[in-house]
Amino acid sequence: MNPHILERDPSDPQKKKESVNPLLKLVLELGPLMVFFFANARGAWLVEKFPVLAEFGGPIFVATGLFMAATAIALIASWLLMRTLPIMPMVSGVVVFIFGALTLYLQDDVFIKMKPTIVNTLFGGVLLGGLYFGRSLLGYVFDSAFRLDAEGWRKLTFRWGLFFLFLALANEVVWRNFSTDFWVTFKVWGIMPITLLFTFSQMPLILRHSIEDKTEKVEEAGK
Repeated sequence: MNPHILERDPSDPQKKKESVNPLLKLVLELGPLMVFFFANARGAWLVEKFPVLAEFGGPIFVATGLFMAATAIALIASWLLMRTLPIMPMVSGVVVFIFGALTLYLQDDVFIKMKPTIVNTLFGGVLLGGLYFGRSLLGYVFDSAFRLDAEGWRKLTFRWGLFFLFLALANEVVWRNFSTDFWVTFKVWGIMPITLLFTFSQMPLILRHSIEDKTEKVEEAGK
């Protein structure tokens, strides 16, 4: 058999995805949030420098408009680089456009503040609902990052489902009880560290149920 037959096609989206620099992926994911934070904090300065932005309204509305633009740019860049769009950023982007448009059109920041609640509730509900029907849907999202056995995917999917619901609840508590500036700060500088800590806390489970690790142990035992 010709060994080249087994090689992945250079145009394969999965290969393109794996070849993209991880730092660039992080920038594409966090860039819109940083734009949102900066625009809200320096809204008056931005309007002074670019008077056309005054059409949006106050700082939170300027931030919302630029957040939508940055999200669109990030999604387009992801598509050009990987020829595919990750499920979670794509869904989040759609909700950003819908609720961002409502925020600007009605001049009511409640809609953009509810966006994280809607997105996280949707993700949590889909993951837990999938488990109810016997499907560990998280595997479809993270399978390119690591491979787990069926029990590992079930446990990890359950934990992420609950975590997404926790994020939805946290967002509701913060935006309903604190100022807009505090909510924006929490959204950018609170949610990300919490998510990173949760992700790292799942590493013991991932290592226990990693298929590669188990295969290596069996091979070592047979020597």
